[in-house]
Amino acid sequence: MKKTIALFALILIGTIQSDAQTVKGTVTDDDGQPLPDVSVTVKGTFLGTVTDRSGAYRLPLGNTGTYTLQIAHVGFQPIEQTVTATEATDYEVSANLQKAAGALKEITVTASRKAEIVDRTPAAVQVINAREVQTQLLISPNISNILAQAAPSIAFGTNTTSNVGQTLRGRTPLILVDGIPQSTPLRSGGRDIRTIDPASIERVEVVKGATAIYGNGADGGVINYITKKGAAAKAFNAYTYLANTGMLAHTKNTLGGRLTQQFNGTLNQFDYIVSGTYERTGVNKSADGVALSPTYGLGESNIYNGFAKLGYNINAKHRLEGMYNFFGSAQNSSYKEQTGTYDSAATIGVKGERPGEQEGTRYNHNTYLKYIGKDLFLGTDIEAGAYLQSFYTVFGYEPTYFENGGQSTIKSDKRGVRLNLNTPYRVAPWWKGDVVYGIDVMRDVTAQVLTDGRLWTPEMEMTNSAPYVQASATLFDDFILKAGYRYDDVQVDIPGFTQIKINSGGRLRGGNTVKADTVAFSASTFNAGLRWARYELFKPFVSYTQGFSIIDIGRFLRGPSVVSVGDIDPVTVNNYEAGFNSSHRLFDFAASYFISTNEVGASRAAENGIYVQQKAPEKTWGYELQLDLRLVDKLSFGGAYVWVEGKADKNKNDSFDDEVDTYLSGIKISAPKASAYVRYAPLKTVSLYAQWLHFGDRKRFAPHATTGLYGLGEGPVEGEGIVNLSTSWQATRNLQFSLGIENLLNKDYFGPAAQWQAKDGEYVKANGVRYQLGVGIKW
Repeated sequence: MKKTIALFALILIGTIQSDAQTVKGTVTDDDGQPLPDVSVTVKGTFLGTVTDRSGAYRLPLGNTGTYTLQIAHVGFQPIEQTVTATEATDYEVSANLQKAAGALKEITVTASRKAEIVDRTPAAVQVINAREVQTQLLISPNISNILAQAAPSIAFGTNTTSNVGQTLRGRTPLILVDGIPQSTPLRSGGRDIRTIDPASIERVEVVKGATAIYGNGADGGVINYITKKGAAAKAFNAYTYLANTGMLAHTKNTLGGRLTQQFNGTLNQFDYIVSGTYERTGVNKSADGVALSPTYGLGESNIYNGFAKLGYNINAKHRLEGMYNFFGSAQNSSYKEQTGTYDSAATIGVKGERPGEQEGTRYNHNTYLKYIGKDLFLGTDIEAGAYLQSFYTVFGYEPTYFENGGQSTIKSDKRGVRLNLNTPYRVAPWWKGDVVYGIDVMRDVTAQVLTDGRLWTPEMEMTNSAPYVQASATLFDDFILKAGYRYDDVQVDIPGFTQIKINSGGRLRGGNTVKADTVAFSASTFNAGLRWARYELFKPFVSYTQGFSIIDIGRFLRGPSVVSVGDIDPVTVNNYEAGFNSSHRLFDFAASYFISTNEVGASRAAENGIYVQQKAPEKTWGYELQLDLRLVDKLSFGGAYVWVEGKADKNKNDSFDDEVDTYLSGIKISAPKASAYVRYAPLKTVSLYAQWLHFGDRKRFAPHATTGLYGLGEGPVEGEGIVNLSTSWQATRNLQFSLGIENLLNKDYFGPAAQWQAKDGEYVKANGVRYQLGVGIKW
């Protein structure tokens, strides 16, 4: 940390400021109409801005010199223009962009810690861009729903505060906010997806398949929430969004509201964005008008989010940037749970007082400070910074599970520093590339404590240091080859403690004294990939990637028979994949097939009364298809289909087809998922979006012969589909009205998680028809 601060100071002291040169102008389309939200950047630097609602931009350049402006917008042909600044004055550069469907490809920085075009990356990557985030936000402000609706590879959400079972390709993803880990691997509580409000998100980058690029926990890939930036054409811009929410049928007690206020702008070499969001939800009801169970529910909740980002461009090649985001939610419900019976009667909410403190994530703080340098020694780009995350969530009150009753919490604090460098090279005119390298250092302290102070798990401390290198080569402009290596050195210190007693099998068990212990291991992970990008119509790729994770140590420690941590191995996942992208003026198509394996399992089971790691090898496999069509002007439509399956090799004989081998439960493997959409813009001021979402059947398990009950995660899933709608009307340049409707046809159904969990208390219906009617004002 001290070295990072010293580096910042040296750069500040050593930088000589000169009078500022500024370039400004207006960007229009081929009809001469102004284009808002166009990206205007200076090639070879981080300097950039976006046009305002009148198509205007203003961009400070810093020193004198010759600069190349890159002007780009989705759906238009990008252009470059050169400006030579010789004195401190304003320079005028305006541009007219020509329509060209699909001309601008999405950019990702998550897949390899550098900016790269998605369909030139030898991996399966999806970017949920700002337009799609906004479209889905109008339907549902719940980020879990947005991911399920916008990303085919991500399983359906649970319609609760929990994201247990919302996997990525049948495995657990690592959740990040601007690269800051949100997951709590030492004691996973399933609350890491819902850790930021979507109003603060610019885009979401989804890297599919095991990866170690950000370290521990990315068995299924990475979901990185990229927050908004403050680039704007004026010194002060403001945006206010106010919405009314609720059920369209059975409306009593369901009304709620949502307010977002945002300010952003650019002032000389500073850019900033500040926003706040408050939401109050009403009672959530099923299609038949019955209140949903409040246990971990999203109804009658207060949700808060505060966000700020400040950037300072020291000059064209040096920048300082800081970000802070706060997210919190607390349920204040006037309902209590009435437990139903799995597969026959839904668990519902009835009027009554709930014991204990309010459930929800009390706080999730994320902040970073970083320095960014462009084109320094040997053309190297550098990013160095420090971050922290502090998370605290409260679970439901358990009157009988804990001795004398109790309510558990998870508290996790992370501190980390990162150094990331990117050095380009050129061997020959036909062979060029770059090398990304650096080091991550992180400290994670996590505990699960009851609200009265009793320890369910002690305060575990994990330290992790990891150097890495990622090299890429472009051969003959068409072959993109990538390979990388990361070495993680991990140590987990566990203090001794005395367990609390819990109700297990009708009697109190536990109360053991667990010995202090240290778990130490290292993980070497590799990746390699190749893509051929000669033709837009066919860009195939193959890849091999590895990721690793540590098993949930907290679950072992809180088990009633555990007396020590025992023999725990890290789980290394191997992902093999082949696929291709196709782009044309009329369509985009992507397909991939993957196989994911791990030799050491991540499950736990009791052996001789003591919890141990189940080390049976596991295998998941599946395929993904996604199509977007633009056959008619102003009309686009498309769809996606994802199928995933998984099994465990119980007898460890390298075969997954023996009689003893078992399918993986719904906690990991989601039912097949299909989606389709239509987007229609009859006028420049009107946009209509309709989406169909469907989960299929998955029936892999039989009830236990002795009890007649299904095991946890083994309940059969009956498929169902719903229709969502989103529409907006730009009444004036500064005023927009919007309407989003979830479950438009008011389908009465159980979501997949309610079915596969096979538990009475979790057998809760999904939302009926819900709406969000809003107005947005720019001023």
